[in-house]
Amino acid sequence: MSAIKGTGLEKIVAESTYGAQPGERIGDLGVLYEMEQALTAQPIPTTMIRAAYYMSNWRASLQTAREQGVVQTLYPEAFKLPMVAPSDIGEIAARLLTEPIEQTGLHYVEGSDRYSSQAVAVAVATALGLPVVAESVPRDQWLVTFKRIGFSNEAAESFAKMTAVTLDETFPDLHAVERGVTSLHNYLSQMVQSSDRQ
Repeated sequence: MSAIKGTGLEKIVAESTYGAQPGERIGDLGVLYEMEQALTAQPIPTTMIRAAYYMSNWRASLQTAREQGVVQTLYPEAFKLPMVAPSDIGEIAARLLTEPIEQTGLHYVEGSDRYSSQAVAVAVATALGLPVVAESVPRDQWLVTFKRIGFSNEAAESFAKMTAVTLDETFPDLHAVERGVTSLHNYLSQMVQSSDRQ
C-alpha cells in the first residue's frame, strides 16, 4: 500500500478474485482479501473487481491434451466453474476506471457462461482436432499431486485449501455479476492457434 501514497491518484480499480476471504493458508484468497481491506481503508476512492477463474489457466493443460488426450482438473468433471477471459476483465476494468470518481463498489466479473472441465475438454478437442477427455484428481489426492509437481508442504496445503474453498463455495447469482463476451470455445481455440505458432 505504501506504493500508492502520495501518488496523486484520483481513483483505483483493483483486481481481486472470487472467493477472497480471511483465512490461514488459503493461497491467493487470503492475500487478496487483505489487499481489499487495505485498499478500502485508504482514502483514494477504490472500485474492486473480483474476477472468476482465468480461462488462460487451461494453457497448462495443452501439453497433456496433445500428448495423452487428457485435460486434468482438480474439480469433478461436471462441476461448473465461473471462468473469464483476461481481456474481458481488462475491458470492464477500463470502463470502471473512467466512471465518475465517486462511483465505486464491488464488481464480480465472469464470462458469458459457466463451464465444466468436460466442456473444457470438448473445446480443446475441437481446437486440436483430437479426442480429449477431462480427468479429475480426487480431493484426497490433491496434496500428493501438488507435492509431486514440486510444491513445498506449505504451498501444497495452501493450494489444496484454496481449491476446496472454490469447490465448496456458493458463487454469486448470475444477475449480480458483470459478464464478459468471450466464450470458452473461442478463447481456447485462439489459445491453441497461438501455441501452434510458437
